[in-house]
Amino acid sequence: MDIRGIDHIELYVGDARQAAFYFCRAVGFGLLGQGGPETGLVGQRSLLLGQADIRMVLTSGLTADHPAARYVQRHGDGIAVVALEVDDAAGAYAELLDRGATAVTPPTTVTGADAEVVTAEVGGFGDVVHRLVQRRGDRRDFLPGVIEAVPADGDADKLLAEIDHLAVCVPPGHLETTVRQYREVFGFAEIFTERIEVDGQAMNSTVVQSPSERVTLVLLEPDTTGRAGQIDAFLDQHAGAGVQHLGLRTDDIVTAVETLARRGVRFPGTPGSYYDALEARVGRVDAPLDRLRDLGVLVDRDHGGQLFQIFTESMHVRRTLFLELIERRGARTFGSGNIKALYEAKERELAAAAVVPQGVGA
Repeated sequence: MDIRGIDHIELYVGDARQAAFYFCRAVGFGLLGQGGPETGLVGQRSLLLGQADIRMVLTSGLTADHPAARYVQRHGDGIAVVALEVDDAAGAYAELLDRGATAVTPPTTVTGADAEVVTAEVGGFGDVVHRLVQRRGDRRDFLPGVIEAVPADGDADKLLAEIDHLAVCVPPGHLETTVRQYREVFGFAEIFTERIEVDGQAMNSTVVQSPSERVTLVLLEPDTTGRAGQIDAFLDQHAGAGVQHLGLRTDDIVTAVETLARRGVRFPGTPGSYYDALEARVGRVDAPLDRLRDLGVLVDRDHGGQLFQIFTESMHVRRTLFLELIERRGARTFGSGNIKALYEAKERELAAAAVVPQGVGA
């Protein structure tokens, strides 16, 4: 079984056209294809979006009992399918079942004039499944006879290059079993693990990665011995395990953030005091510090180099799924040092605001 990378992700959403409007107009994706009852997609409407090497399917159920409609009712809009590119979908499916994976959909083949696609599905985490995808022929024919290509409506951006990682929240006590599943069933390796404590909150994190290093999952579990935090909030609002954020790699984070912000994408503010202590924490920064400060871009460093990252605000009513823009300059980790640094910066900012100048007050 050779998991080559992420073929695509599929979001189940309440309104595929509305979601596509946001991703195309604000995030710079292009519409590549569409499907519905007229193309063999029973009870659903799907739109295929793309940008550089990223492929995203947005699917809405057209009936109340469609899986997409049931997913949205329980979880809200979110990533329901993480599709993995393999060289032999039927063989990988059989091997995964032998290793203990949960069967979802047996191998199915669709063919067109210039392409053949074989898919099969197994359980992943929570209600998220992994679709195994084997492609032959013209890769631009995404799903022959099911999702039809559409005429290009302007060129997509090239600000975002590929899916860097997916961050997955699992309920308390589920991290170890989830890591074991990806290690023993999918053949992933544990490449990073840590415990993070900030202001009475705590969470455990383990990163698992495919042998190809092209599929990376950051698995997050809240520690219930501390007070509730953002992981607990996600699990509550999402009603269980799921993808908290999608990390998208860019080669120029400053231009990407400037462009997306101009189009209406919202980014949380970063305290100015974070940048006052930045170079003392990570060393000389390989980018204009004033621009990073203006945009709120975070910086971290590991043994390989520097990492630049920023998170969007969630675009969903439940405030669950959001995006991360990430630029790697040699770094291979995920910026966990920023969690504590951001908290400490906010504390300094609040402390400074609490100082009353002489002659002001009573």
